[in-house]
Amino acid sequence: MKLYIIGAGAIGKALAVCLSQNGKEAELIRGSIANGTRHIQTLSLNLQSGERITAEIPFNYLDNIARFEGLIVLTTKSFGNKNLAEKLKEKALQTPLVILQNGLGIEQPFIDYQFQELYRCVLFATSQNSTSGSVSYKPVKPSPIGVVTQHSSSLQSIVSALDTPGFRFIEEEQIFPVIWKKAIANCVFNSICPLLEVDNGIFQRDPQVFAIAQQIIQECVLIAHKKGIALSPEEVEDQVLTISKLSDGQLISTLQDIRNHKETEIDTLNLEIFRMAEQLNLASQVQQTKLLGELVQIKSRLNL
Repeated sequence: MKLYIIGAGAIGKALAVCLSQNGKEAELIRGSIANGTRHIQTLSLNLQSGERITAEIPFNYLDNIARFEGLIVLTTKSFGNKNLAEKLKEKALQTPLVILQNGLGIEQPFIDYQFQELYRCVLFATSQNSTSGSVSYKPVKPSPIGVVTQHSSSLQSIVSALDTPGFRFIEEEQIFPVIWKKAIANCVFNSICPLLEVDNGIFQRDPQVFAIAQQIIQECVLIAHKKGIALSPEEVEDQVLTISKLSDGQLISTLQDIRNHKETEIDTLNLEIFRMAEQLNLASQVQQTKLLGELVQIKSRLNL
């Protein structure tokens, strides 16, 4: 099965190197640039152990591919999903597509266009571009994949196609509670870390910062409950501390995006929680979540 990774950012590059190192055919597709010349680029992956692995990875562009035959993994920023679904609808409606992104409701554009094979993956790894062609990568634990819509492929075959010793994936029959749990954690990391200009490890180092995280978690868990997702604040807090400890020193993607003058995904995190709260007449209950999201949005706009 050929593997197309749409999105040539740090996570897309890390995944491509791990797949290639294990004899799988992976091609990186530029998600933000439609056309160009296909070429080969040498990528290096710096692992937490200090090991460095290198692979020759093909880079391609959407306009060069008439039809996708294989498996698509989407690692672009979720704010572009509507536009990307429009571009892919003639090329990949029958192709299995795994959404490897942060956020809530981000699969909806693909559902609207009736993609037949749609999966969500909750990422438990961090990566960061360093020098040209080099990526720093830290796995936290295997990333679960679950079904959104399914026509003919099996979940097991999708996971097997992507799983490697360096970048682990597992099957998850109940993916939406996992999505919510990680999304709430992302509401913490992707708002507090960029505003404080600190790395992911801050929550296990600083009790005062973790106390702010706990307030955001309380607000978001309330909305999850109203949406039928059973989560406790304590289990989300444990996840935040685990990620914080295992990715100490790593910068969250939103802070990287702001520093690189790029748009962020905060609209599908804190601000999506607020929109849901408005629909539930609970807007007054998520004011801190909203405020941090708006501040990140403003900071991002001022840095574009």
